Order: sequence, then C-alpha cells, then structure tokens
Amino acid sequence: MRIPRAALAGGAAVSLLLMTACTTDTPTDAAAPEESASPEQDWFDAEEYETQLAQRDIEPEGPEDEPWLQAIEPEMVDTAEYRLEGDAAEEPTVCFSNASVSNPWRVTGWITMQQQVEVLQESGDIGEFRVSDAADDDNQQISDIQAFVDAGDCAAIIVSPSTTATLTPAVEAACESGAPVIVFDRGVNTDCAVTFIHPIGGYAYGADAAEFLVDELEPGSTVLALRILPGVDSLEHRWAAAQQVFGDSELEVLGYEFTEGDGAQIKDLVTQHLQRGPVDGIWMDAGDGAVAALEAFEDAGQPYPVISGEDELSFMRKWQEEDLTALAPVYSNFQWRTPILAADRILDGEEVPQEWVLPQNPVTEAERDDYLDRNADMPSLHYAQFGGEDLPGFPEAWQDR
Repeated sequence: MRIPRAALAGGAAVSLLLMTACTTDTPTDAAAPEESASPEQDWFDAEEYETQLAQRDIEPEGPEDEPWLQAIEPEMVDTAEYRLEGDAAEEPTVCFSNASVSNPWRVTGWITMQQQVEVLQESGDIGEFRVSDAADDDNQQISDIQAFVDAGDCAAIIVSPSTTATLTPAVEAACESGAPVIVFDRGVNTDCAVTFIHPIGGYAYGADAAEFLVDELEPGSTVLALRILPGVDSLEHRWAAAQQVFGDSELEVLGYEFTEGDGAQIKDLVTQHLQRGPVDGIWMDAGDGAVAALEAFEDAGQPYPVISGEDELSFMRKWQEEDLTALAPVYSNFQWRTPILAADRILDGEEVPQEWVLPQNPVTEAERDDYLDRNADMPSLHYAQFGGEDLPGFPEAWQDR
C-alpha cells in the first residue's frame, strides 16, 4: 500500500493534542508550497497530489449502492493464509484499537461500525467485538494494541491510528502476532497490514474546495482559509492542494488562520478579517465549524461568502436555509463499515484490496436536498455520507448518540 495517504478524517484532527498557532499574515506565496516559507511546504508531494486528483475521475469498482465496498483501482491480495477452519471459524473474536471518539465525525462513524458489527454477529460471522479507545493518547493506543497481541485470541486486529509515525511500531508488532491487521482512516509507515482502507485523501478534499471557489468567484476576489491544526498530514495535504489551485487562479488569498476547530474562535477570527476589508470566499480544511464562520458575516451585516464546508448536517441545513453558494467536501464517513466487512472477508480467505481506496465525492447543490431529506431526523452533528441507512439500527442508533 501507498504510505501514508489518509491520516485524519473530516473533523477528526480537532481532538489531537498538538500545539496550535494562528497567523494573520499573508503567506509570501500562498499558492506555491515549494516556494513558500510556511510550514506546510514539507507536506506537498507532487506525485501523490496528481494521483489523488486523477482518482476523483476514476469509476470505482464494486456494488453501485454500497460505496463502502467500492474500491478505486484495487490491487487484490490473497488472504488464504488467514482463513479460519473448524472451531476457530465459529464466531471469531475481532479486536479494534480506536484512536478516539472525541469529535462528531468519529462518533458518527463509530455508531455505523457498531451497527455493522451487530449484523455480522447475528449471522455468526463475528463473535466478540473487543474494543479499546485511546482517547487520542499515543501511549495508550500502543498499550492497547500490545494488550490485544498478548491476549493471543484476536482473530483479526483493526487499527485506526491516533498518529502516523508513533503508532507504526505497534502496528508492526500486531502484524508479527500472526493475526491479520487492518488499518483504516489514518495511515502508518509500514505496509505490513493486509489492507489499508481510506477515502482518496487530503489533496482531493482540498482541491475540491479550492476549485469550487475559483469557479464561483470573480477574478480579484478575496479568500480566507480556515484551518484546524498544523502538522497533521491529511489537513496539511488539503491546504497544500488549495495553494496549488489558488496559485493558478486570479484570487487573492488573504492568509490562513488556525482555529482548533472551535466555533467561537472561528467566529472571532472571521470577524477580525471582516473589520479589515471584504472577504468574498471561505476555504476550510474541515467544515464542521462553517456555521460559526457564516454567523460572523451575519453579525457584521455582510453578504454571505462563497464557502466550502463539509457534509455535517448543521452546515448543510444552513446552506439550504440561506441559499448559499457552497460545496460540502467529504471525507467519506461510511469508511467505518469497511474494516469490519474486510475482517469478515479475510477470515473467510477472500481477496481484499491491498490499498482499499474508497470513493470520496463532495456534496453539490444538486445533491444537497436529497441528502437532507434522507437525514431529516438526524441531529445537527451527524454526517450525511455515513452510509448506514440499510443497517437495522437506522435511524435510532444515530439519533440516540
């Protein structure tokens, strides 16, 4: 598998315990990471950028109505060595080391995963589902994974790493245990896992949002970038992609602000920029704070900007109510089903993609109302592309979070 591509999901970066900073300075060249003195320059990989942008236009293989089972250009791997026979195949124990459930994106995905597990438990394909939650603590997750290895009874081990480099040795230790390892959402610096599951990635997300702003804004318009945290690879990739797109445009990038994903901070920072002059567009590396940004325009009596948000329902409902010019980039939340289904396939000795690249399609205005109708009874912090409508717990399991 290609390493590491998708490290953080949607709003998942909010929960990482990283040092944060913000800037009101305009980057020397906001559109050219290789020439800028800003910290994201080390994150830009031109080859990977081009790969992800191309993957957006590749038709995925797999069931049309089950995107969590689709894959983009999969290279299949033989898993016959992991096939369970006899008593071992009766309701095997599957173990899951989770980075956290400390933000709405991860909560939504975790509920979806649990509902998928219940289906496989009822069919007898999975027995005990043993889970550890590291609460975004690397050391705790390393200990959790080692505990699974020491127990010796995990038929398969699923890992959503809290960070990339630090968790790599722990994942390698899990691989050495002999149990098949499945990594998803965030990558690690090893290819020992049987499969690495993730949507296309941060470059695709950032480019989707930036291209939309370029298409919708007049030349010379101003854009403010709102970022969560520095140093998180998927988020850095989103911003690096945006810089590439903006650099080929005639838009003026005012700069970027780190917000920690905090609504009050987002609103305050946008207000400060509006006091200095017009802001025509808002680009975000994770859109779960988009409503707070829009409230700053309301309070200032300014027209709404062209904005990229995310498929969180609070933003999508605001988009509909105010008839905004907007796009909802997506880091596919339905990916939380895929590791469980992958474990079932692997333990049956079925082939799976070595790098399981899931589709990642932004929600456009043409699709918005359909997604909102389908999720009409869901809470505001729910994500539209959660992929659980066909699961038995729908909708109550996601409503009663």
